[in-house]
Formats: sequence, structure tokens, C-alpha cells
Amino acid sequence: MIGLFIILILVLFLPFSVKKVEHNLEAFLFVMGVAAATVSGMMNLHLIEKALVDPINITLAVLIAGLITKWAQKPLETAILATSKALTPRIFLALMVIILGLASSIITAIIAAIILVIIVNVLPLERQSEVRFTVLACFSIGLGAALTPIGEPLSTIVVSKMGEDFSYLMELIGPEVIPAVIVLGIISMFFVKTKESSNTLGSEQPAESYKEIIIRAGKIYLFVMGLTFLGHGFEPLIEKYILGLSPGLLYWINMISAILDNATLAAAEVSPAMDGETIRAILLGLLIAGGMLIPGNIPNIISAGKLNITSKEWAVFGLPVGLIIMAVYFVILFVF
Repeated sequence: MIGLFIILILVLFLPFSVKKVEHNLEAFLFVMGVAAATVSGMMNLHLIEKALVDPINITLAVLIAGLITKWAQKPLETAILATSKALTPRIFLALMVIILGLASSIITAIIAAIILVIIVNVLPLERQSEVRFTVLACFSIGLGAALTPIGEPLSTIVVSKMGEDFSYLMELIGPEVIPAVIVLGIISMFFVKTKESSNTLGSEQPAESYKEIIIRAGKIYLFVMGLTFLGHGFEPLIEKYILGLSPGLLYWINMISAILDNATLAAAEVSPAMDGETIRAILLGLLIAGGMLIPGNIPNIISAGKLNITSKEWAVFGLPVGLIIMAVYFVILFVF
């Protein structure tokens, strides 16, 4: 237990405090995952086989979607401009928040974030509006991507650990996630101003190289592989300290995913011994809080990096939006 606690502390705090670890997160989590599985006595041939197989689907989805996005970037930019002119700008942006959120469960959160960056670059809105649109879209993508096991690493890990099928997450959290994605789109109509300004975040983004696309897919494979080891390695810790906690408490505890990757937290917390209510509380807490700050989710990191959004700019809008959503869903889940 002492060894697992040490590994848990390293996993939670080193990526947030040490730049070298943050920039090599996939390799770091792989090493920590192997260490956790070894220390806990969970390492065996079955787990190794599982860790080799589990990342394949999401890796292929990221690779294929990345190639399609590269080949279709120019037509995509043209379509964005044409559609935005055919609709009113506010309706177009609201639809993009909703469509990217729902589509991310199939095209993956990473590709949805790349398309989001293209949209922001093509539509020259004032800076504050671009920040708000990006934050709302990333909340939507982070939520929507969790509906299938190929959408993002968090969903891949949860479905794998629970031993469930492709539709498990859609049935478990779909009734909460889909309305939230739609509401985020509607909110964008009121908080995103369409007045054009020269002070914009975007600049013309060159198409990604094949090398970048392949490296990203490889990193996703290593990331999910490490999380598989990590999740199973932490099972003794989960059984002793997490299983007895109430779903409502776990929901609020998972606000820490605003600063820590929510897939890592899911790997450490979720257990097949938990009931559906507890899993739902854990996931919604992680997914909502993951949009509050840049480090909380992969789409946030990609979008903020490519659009030069600062942590302060993100937090000014992302924190209040996330806290309101968490409060609303707490009432829905645990009061009503």
C-alpha cells in the first residue's frame, strides 16, 4: 500500500509541477503503470495482453481521423466559410459546439479539437469571443467524447476496466451528457459575439505532417497502455479506500480533474465492484471539471496550445461555467 501511495502521489503531482514530465506524459504514465501493477502484484501475462490490445481501437481511430482531416483541411475550411455565411454566425457557432461534441465520440476528442482550431482560424471573431467559443466547445467535446470507448482515453479505460461493450457509456451517461452538449451550444449563442476584430487568436494553421499524425497515434497507444497498467495496479487501493465513499462525495472530489488529466484519475478510481450510480458520479465529476482549466482534458491542451490561449484567459470563463454545470448536475443526480 505504501508503494502504491507513493506512485499515486507521483502520478498526481509530477505532471503538474515538472515540465519535463508534462512534455513526456505518455512515457511517464507507462513507467508508473508498470510500477503500480508490479508493486500490487497484479502484473501477469493476461494484464500484459490486455494492455497491448486495449489501445488498438482508439489508436486506429486517431490515426485514420487524423489522415482524413489532413487530406480534407482545405475543403473543410471552404465548407466552414460557406456554411457560416448561409446561416447566421451565432447559429453556426452553436451548431458547431453541438456537432463537435457529439461527433467527438466517433472522430475522437483529439480530431474534434483540431477541427475546432480550424474553425476558429477561419472565422475571425474578437478575441474574447474566440476564447469563450473555444472553452464551450472543449467542454462539449470532453463530454461527448466519453460516450464511446474510441472517443478518448478516459472512455477506453473505463469500458475496459468494467469489461463492458461499446454501448455501455452511452447508456450510462448519455441521458446526462447529450442534453449538456446541446445546452452548451445554446449558451454559445449568448456569450459569443460575432463582431469581427483584427485582435484574434488564430493564424492560418498549416496542415499537419504525416510524421506528426503518426507520432500522435503512437503517443495515444502508449498513453492508454500505461493507463491500463495503472488502473489495474491501483485496484487494491481502490478496494480499500474508494469503494466505501458515497457517489456524491466522489463527484465533488473529482473537481481535481480541472488540473489533472481525467483519464489518469478514471484509471485510478473506477472499479468493476462499483455500482452504476457510483460510476456515473465519478465520470460526470471528471468530465465536467475537466473543462474548467487547460490541463484538465486533451482537447483543452490542444486548442489552447494552437490558439495561444493563456491559463488565465481560460480560467476566467471556464471556472464559472464548470462550477455552474457541476452544481446543476449535483442537484439533478443527488437531490432530485
